Amino acid sequence: MTISLSKDEELSKNVLLYNTLTRCKEEFSPSRDGTVRMYACGLTVYARGHIGNFRTFVCLDVLRRTLRHVAGFNLRQVINFTDVDDKTIKAARAAGVSLRDYTDQFVQAFRDDAQAVGLETVEEYPRATDEENLRAMAKTVMELETRGHAYRSDGAVYFKISTFQNYGKLARLDHDGIKIGARIDSDQYSKHDARDFVLWKVTKPDEPSWDFGLGPGRPGWHIECSAMALRLLGDLPIDIHAGGIDLVFPHHENEIAQAEGATGKTFSRFWVHVEHLLLAQGDKMSKSQGNVLTVRDVLDRGHRASALRYVLMSTHYRKQLRFSWESLEQAEESVTRLMDCVARLDAVIKASSCPDLDARISQVRQAFAQMMLDDLNTPGALGVVFELVRDVNTAIDAGKIGIGNVENLRAVFDYFDQVLGVLSLRRVEDTVLSVPIDEIERLIAERQDARKSRNFSAADQIRTDLAARGIVLEDSSSGTRWKRGS
Repeated sequence: MTISLSKDEELSKNVLLYNTLTRCKEEFSPSRDGTVRMYACGLTVYARGHIGNFRTFVCLDVLRRTLRHVAGFNLRQVINFTDVDDKTIKAARAAGVSLRDYTDQFVQAFRDDAQAVGLETVEEYPRATDEENLRAMAKTVMELETRGHAYRSDGAVYFKISTFQNYGKLARLDHDGIKIGARIDSDQYSKHDARDFVLWKVTKPDEPSWDFGLGPGRPGWHIECSAMALRLLGDLPIDIHAGGIDLVFPHHENEIAQAEGATGKTFSRFWVHVEHLLLAQGDKMSKSQGNVLTVRDVLDRGHRASALRYVLMSTHYRKQLRFSWESLEQAEESVTRLMDCVARLDAVIKASSCPDLDARISQVRQAFAQMMLDDLNTPGALGVVFELVRDVNTAIDAGKIGIGNVENLRAVFDYFDQVLGVLSLRRVEDTVLSVPIDEIERLIAERQDARKSRNFSAADQIRTDLAARGIVLEDSSSGTRWKRGS
């Protein structure tokens, strides 16, 4: 085994996170009460989220789990639904239904897909059109007006970026390129096209409209997240604001301007961004380009959600992930190898214990934790896991593992899975069987009887029939076990 830590070395609980704001790794801990207050930008629910979106959500789920289960912090996390913007209004109008009815289906689709890939449930899932959130947005806009950061024009309210000295600090904008006095009404615009942006929009006759003191209208996209973070996460600064790398500008830059302009306080201490998922040919997955794959698309092709989760977290979150069907098949092999190793522990019957193995388990646990605490080095942590898998398989083959080691091994694999979330997800998947368990066990008994009577053709036929129904039989010196096939 190649773990470098000595068994007596104490585990450092220091968390290092790369901060987009400073462009370096910094030591992280929550600012108060041992609770990490984190906001993550969720989906704009004009369509079902694609696996590029879910790469971000899975990586942030791993961050959440690491902060909880490895660093020992509490979490208060918000993931929002943008259910009113240019895209959602246009799509609802085209479908001939209300905005709420249209977006409801994609909110539910997110919940279904999140459950499928094993995301932990966070504390808050606000929708922009909830009344308390709309009121918070209007309040924030009025505060910006009071502080001189906003102005009205033709019934709309705009943020005046020339009044905010630090505008561009997250995206590192060139201030010479900022178009002073120019403004934009669209919720989205070109990269680094820095102009005054709309906070409260004048609505057209066929668009949804609200009036909470600003006149009839609707919020611009950027104000939604600032106001919901301020409402739900308490006094600034919050600890972490996160999302996909494409949100750095304009969305997150504008969020900073709004929140800090309205309060005079730092908005977020850390900014965490997940890189793009690319298709095999190098294209970015994008709904606007029509080249998207959803979680449901992947499952409908016969792949397992646990393998998809493995793929989405296996590359470091700050590196681009190139997705292919071959990478998904390789992930399936890795998950199967991990599951098989854990399952082999059931066959250990030797009434003894190996102290050297217990010492290695402690080292592996520490090494895994150190990898995850160092800016979520998931590839390194997975390497540690599979070093243990290799050594456990070797020790079982050599008869060196006793019952006394099994409890510690199960505990360390469970520890890994608190962060990775793959084993538990695979176990849930395996409970959904094409063949009832009692029928499987009956057929295994019939096969054993056939083999005892040397009716090998009948025994082989039972194995073949079960394999065709997705159940794989594995024979060993301790008996026959079954598992769900890939």
